[in-house]
Amino acid sequence: MMQEALELLRKYYGYESFKQGQERIISSILLRNDTFGIMPTGGGKSICYQIPALMFPGITLVISPLISL
Repeated sequence: MMQEALELLRKYYGYESFKQGQERIISSILLRNDTFGIMPTGGGKSICYQIPALMFPGITLVISPLISL
């Protein structure tokens, strides 16, 4: 499961590894757990929902309180 996530990370984003905290959050989402992650600006929050969205079949709805700067 995480191997596929890592392959998608390399393919679509060009990174060789996840940043601190990302792998734990992604793993929890892929196990279909309700997951709440708090990360600093630049911590890679978007990848935490984009990678699982690529892996799940169908449509993924993400609700984010992000305000564009």
